[in-house]
Amino acid sequence: MSTTESATLPARVGVLGGGRMGAGIAHAFLVKGAEVLVVERDEAAASAARERVASSTETSAERGGLTGTAAEALARLTVSVDRADLAGRRLVIEAVPEDWELKVSSLKDVEKHLDADAALASNTSSLSVTGLSAELAHPERFLGLHFFNPVPASTLVEVVVGAQTAPELVDAARAWTAGLGKTAVVVNDAPGFASSRLGVAIALEAMRMVEEGVATAEDIDNAMVLGYKHPTGPLRTTDLVGLDVRLGIAEYLHQELGERFEPPQILRDKVARGNLGRKTGRGFFDWS
Repeated sequence: MSTTESATLPARVGVLGGGRMGAGIAHAFLVKGAEVLVVERDEAAASAARERVASSTETSAERGGLTGTAAEALARLTVSVDRADLAGRRLVIEAVPEDWELKVSSLKDVEKHLDADAALASNTSSLSVTGLSAELAHPERFLGLHFFNPVPASTLVEVVVGAQTAPELVDAARAWTAGLGKTAVVVNDAPGFASSRLGVAIALEAMRMVEEGVATAEDIDNAMVLGYKHPTGPLRTTDLVGLDVRLGIAEYLHQELGERFEPPQILRDKVARGNLGRKTGRGFFDWS
């Protein structure tokens, strides 16, 4: 990885997974001029990914967030169902669901198609970057790039450094983040990193307060928004992230860090009922 390359955005970027997060990551690079390839599991998922990226790009154009037109940006977008198409990409970011086995198998398969000097990253929000890298042939070329939802509006990227991540890759990740118009926070690999660990801790306590009848979800969120200047309360944030996603992270942190991260029953019950937040129309709030 040359010094010149690390000082700018990679010209050609790959994103594995075109769901809400993957599409948002693709959008972030597209609007800054990169050529982006999104790879999905099948044609239906690929079509849905294209629509997500197109919609967000057109919205950015309407709001004056593009230097050119939406059509010009989308001309740099390719969507595929073949991971071999990732060959030649300078950076590939994995954005598949937060499942250990799925991420390991996806990363190992993608790595086989990459050039010798390409960087590989995971958008994991809590899983061990060092553990994931141990499954790879070149752990020094791997790190975490944890983007936040919604990616186009968020100004933060958490750069997670694994035990074998090359220092020059960390420097490059900082520069790439700045090139996206976002701010990097660099953390060493630990369960939940910094953002998920703190965010989930607050959210779980807020859930317990609802469970115990301390206050309503709305009043708890207002306390954090008005009293502590959080842009969004912990329960509304949970609805945006997805209660199922929050439950999975909490279970992992419970396993790694102990009882303080045990998921409250109210969270388990809502997930069991399919009340997963905004994506299903109901979570701690009604989104219908």
